[in-house]
Amino acid sequence: MQDAVVFLAEKDKILQFIVANFGHPVIQKREEGFAALCHIILEQQVSIASAKACYAKLQNYYGEIHPEKIYKATDEELRGFGVSRQKSIYLKHLAEKVLNNEIVFESFASKSQQEIREELLQLKGVGNWTVEVYLMFCLQAPDIIPLGDIAIRNTIKELYDIHTLEEMEQLADNWKPHRTLASYILWHYYLKRRNKI
Repeated sequence: MQDAVVFLAEKDKILQFIVANFGHPVIQKREEGFAALCHIILEQQVSIASAKACYAKLQNYYGEIHPEKIYKATDEELRGFGVSRQKSIYLKHLAEKVLNNEIVFESFASKSQQEIREELLQLKGVGNWTVEVYLMFCLQAPDIIPLGDIAIRNTIKELYDIHTLEEMEQLADNWKPHRTLASYILWHYYLKRRNKI
């Protein structure tokens, strides 16, 4: 990671400033598979703490979060753990696809990022942000910038005074092939500035 940090620091003085003043970001590594994607779906458009609490309730009740258990769960059960009606639909749809072998997480190791992206985007409730977070956290893809993420966008606006998606994409091009690490640095700054970590 150090080589990538040096690369980004040389390329971008703002990223250099963040690392110098706030330290290195924590690189998240999550298990691959069904439970991990469920967790990411729960994180859509809510706080990290809220999603974590909801996921913990599911874990406490079900033990391993297995597709069969989620598919058979009633909406009332899931709602009792804090899962919204909409996200219950998404989780059950994902569970059904896995049980039918239409989504096989074990096959991702032999697929390109684009193939994985296209496969996951067929799922209800799964958009670019969800796919990108899965690629970053679970598959450790090195060159992802999730510009659908509010914290990433707001941090870029704040530090670079850049406001359009096109300009943000151009900025992120400077960070290739380490856009994932740049994203972690931006998240790190966002959380540190708000005393979240």
